[in-house]
Amino acid sequence: MKHTEQRPGPSIRNRKAHFRFEILEKIECGLVLQGTEVKSLRDGQASLEEAYARIQDDEIWLIGAHIAPYEHGNVMNHEPTRPRKLLLHRREIRKLLPKVIQHGLTMVPLAIYFNQRGLAKCTVA
Repeated sequence: MKHTEQRPGPSIRNRKAHFRFEILEKIECGLVLQGTEVKSLRDGQASLEEAYARIQDDEIWLIGAHIAPYEHGNVMNHEPTRPRKLLLHRREIRKLLPKVIQHGLTMVPLAIYFNQRGLAKCTVA
């Protein structure tokens, strides 16, 4: 039996982030999604233009990212702009916290993509 390699889904990019912000550091995070959100992302139906990340109660949340409702979904479809949890180790979050609070830096998502294992990832700067 021949193994066929599955191609990762499309990458959603925040094109304006490099013009609006100075990129100091990039971090790859996991992304907690619902089923219809994954299908919409695989179709390339998302926007990161107005999105940002916020640290709240030792967790990082992606705020303002728009993932369009899945066109073949039903009444269980997701809310397009709901806050989504980003997955980072606690020590990485604690390392970011002083930079955001003391230096007044903003965490901006640069891209959402699927890695080789098919997991959704978000690059935050």
